Amino acid sequence: MSDVRHVLVLPDRDAAEEAAEALRERFGTREEPQLVRDALAGEDDAEDAQWLLVLRDEDGRLDPGELDDFAGEWEGWREEP
Repeated sequence: MSDVRHVLVLPDRDAAEEAAEALRERFGTREEPQLVRDALAGEDDAEDAQWLLVLRDEDGRLDPGELDDFAGEWEGWREEP
């Protein structure tokens, strides 16, 4: 069992919450992704924060390219490890 994780970077909380819901439907994920607010350095305003979806993929069944395309639907991207 490996500790593979994918991180999707999304522009705001609404996009992150919508994407989290859609992940289960599209990819059949069993585990709820972790939502993390990633404030820009020195910024306290939530408007200036990106949101991260952290997905565990221990079985390695999620295709990185498909996840990148998926994040792009919300004007986001997948971070390379």
